[in-house]
Amino acid sequence: MKADYSRLAAKTLQDVPADVRKAFFKQVKFLERNLMHPSLHAKKYDESIGLWQDRVNKTGAFIS
Repeated sequence: MKADYSRLAAKTLQDVPADVRKAFFKQVKFLERNLMHPSLHAKKYDESIGLWQDRVNKTGAFIS
């Protein structure tokens, strides 16, 4: 799997604290290698269009 970022996502990532951005890219690497990696807590968000939800840390989630 390869992650692809929208313009809004790229802009948003510029505005988040460095530690959150670092955690985000760490989780994306796990996502690209193994969707079922234990630290991802990934789950289907919208099965009809293949959208998945994951979290970066205990408080923040992202949708891929």
